[in-house]
Amino acid sequence: MSTVGVIGAGQMGNGIAHVAALAGHDVVLADIDKERADAALVVMRGNMDRQVHRGLIGEADRDAALARIRTTGDLADMADADIVIEAATEKEEVKAGIFRTLCPHLKPAALIATNTSSISITRLAATTDRPEHFIGMHFMNPVPIMKLVELIRGIATSEETYREARAFVEGLGKEVVEAEDFPAFIVNRILMPMVNEAIYTLYEGVGSVEAIDKAMRLGANHPMGPLQLADFIGLDTCLSIMQVLYEGLSDSKYRPCPLLVKYVEAGWLGRKTGRGFYDYRGEAPVPTR
Repeated sequence: MSTVGVIGAGQMGNGIAHVAALAGHDVVLADIDKERADAALVVMRGNMDRQVHRGLIGEADRDAALARIRTTGDLADMADADIVIEAATEKEEVKAGIFRTLCPHLKPAALIATNTSSISITRLAATTDRPEHFIGMHFMNPVPIMKLVELIRGIATSEETYREARAFVEGLGKEVVEAEDFPAFIVNRILMPMVNEAIYTLYEGVGSVEAIDKAMRLGANHPMGPLQLADFIGLDTCLSIMQVLYEGLSDSKYRPCPLLVKYVEAGWLGRKTGRGFYDYRGEAPVPTR
């Protein structure tokens, strides 16, 4: 796995590129918007600078890692990749389109991994020319800090692919849990209904934004409240995962809260748009309800 391709230069993609480069891999970071990929490189430099400041890595490590990353807007530049990790938006049709465009450019033995947080690995693998070389590789956010990666096999994923993927992930310094190919896997199967229930608690007037988050921070010892966490993840991503759970498991307990739907319709997606359950446009976040 000497050369790693990463598709999608958002928060997850730049985090995956960051840890792969620090682990000694050459990285090709692709985005449909080349300027976004270039901007991700600036973000990675800032994040690595903080790691240097905290004594986690040396300046030479940072400089060598950044030198290993190149950006592109063309998936044809993945031709030399040994593994390509897709980290695009959490929409199945977008991911499937990327795989159809990508596959003709890859080496026959190249692995494909998807960072999907909820979508069927088997179904995504079927859109490629190599389902036996396809696997789910769900990193947690923020990738440079969080230690866990969920590995999910599709029905066609080979044992060799799983072993190679696991070795690659462990080589990044991450811990692996294996999950079955069910909607939202392990972490989000448990986490997202809790976030959705917190939104219902707000929707029904049981508590304010501040009260709900304070209650869970101090009453359940969570590092951040569920509404603050939803803003951090992105409300559109939260909604997408809840829809996958609701449609995939046909259980009313996974029905997305109407207030979550309303916020997404308004374009209030959380930190990345400046407003969600909190307004981030001032000096300090202010609840929007």
